[in-house]
Amino acid sequence: MNRTGAIHRVTSETDVEVGLLLDGAGKAEIATGIGFLDHMLDAFARHALFDLTIAAKGDLEIDAHHTTEDVGIVLGQALREALGDKRGISRFGHALVPMDEALVEAAVDLSGRPHLSWAIVFPGPRLGTMDTELFREFFSAFAMNGLLTLHLTQRAGENAHHVAEATFKAAALALRMAVAREPRLGDAVPSTKGRL
Repeated sequence: MNRTGAIHRVTSETDVEVGLLLDGAGKAEIATGIGFLDHMLDAFARHALFDLTIAAKGDLEIDAHHTTEDVGIVLGQALREALGDKRGISRFGHALVPMDEALVEAAVDLSGRPHLSWAIVFPGPRLGTMDTELFREFFSAFAMNGLLTLHLTQRAGENAHHVAEATFKAAALALRMAVAREPRLGDAVPSTKGRL
C-alpha cells in the first residue's frame, strides 16, 4: 500500500498544493516562487527519500512569510495523511549532519504531540532574498500540522547557507528513519497507549 498524502489549501494569501509519497525515491518537483526555499525542499525530499511535489503561489510582493509558513502547514498535513494510523512505523528518528563547517542535529518523534525545539542561529538576517527567521516559521508550521515533536540543534556553523542546508538534511534523515516500517512490529502501533 502506498503511503501518500495530497493536500490543497487556499487562503486569501496563498494557494498551496502538496503531493507526498513516503516510500519514494527522493524525486522532487518544487515551485514556491522562493528560490532558496525550493532548493532546501528539494534537498529535504532527496534525503528523506520522499517523492514530493509542491506548487505554491503567494503574496510574494509583500514578503515570503505567508508562502513559507503555509508550505510548512500543508506539508505537515500531507505527512499526517500519508502516515495514517502510524501502524508499523519506527516512530523515532535522529540524524547528525555536517555541511562543511556547519553541524546540525535533528531528532523526531511522530508522537501526535506537536512541538518544535529550535536551537539554530543564523549569522545574518537574510540568505539571498529570504529572511533567515522564516526557516523557524517553516519548521514550526510543519511540526504543528504534522503532529510531531521535532528538535533541531546547531552544534557548529558560521555560513548561513551551510547551516540552513544541514538543518533541512538532518530533518529529512531523521524523518526517513521515523517513518520507516519496522517489520518486527507488524501491524502494531509503536506506543504503550495503543495509538499515536
